[in-house]
Amino acid sequence: MSDETAGRGDAFEADVTMVRNDARHRYELHVGAELAVIIMFRELPGHIDLIHTETQPGFDGRGLAKVLVRYALDDVVASGKRIIPHCPYVARFVEKNPDLYAQYTDLPAEL
Repeated sequence: MSDETAGRGDAFEADVTMVRNDARHRYELHVGAELAVIIMFRELPGHIDLIHTETQPGFDGRGLAKVLVRYALDDVVASGKRIIPHCPYVARFVEKNPDLYAQYTDLPAEL
């Protein structure tokens, strides 16, 4: 499991921690001790398939899902694997940021 704590300059929350939880096949964003957002993934040869993003009740509207999506995408790129954005939220994020992720992405229809 890898983890990262958001810095003080982040506008969304002061006490945010993000981890890749391989045992549960998901990325997690915690606010304090509470689980706020998850992104479920599937490991495939040479790829990480991001299949579902879910914000827990009480945490929506804060931009936390976007923060976790960027963390997850950056983690996939750093691992040397390619992104498969099956999750519509992740796919929209990749589409809106082509300069950052297009070269590392295989769209589901292309597989």
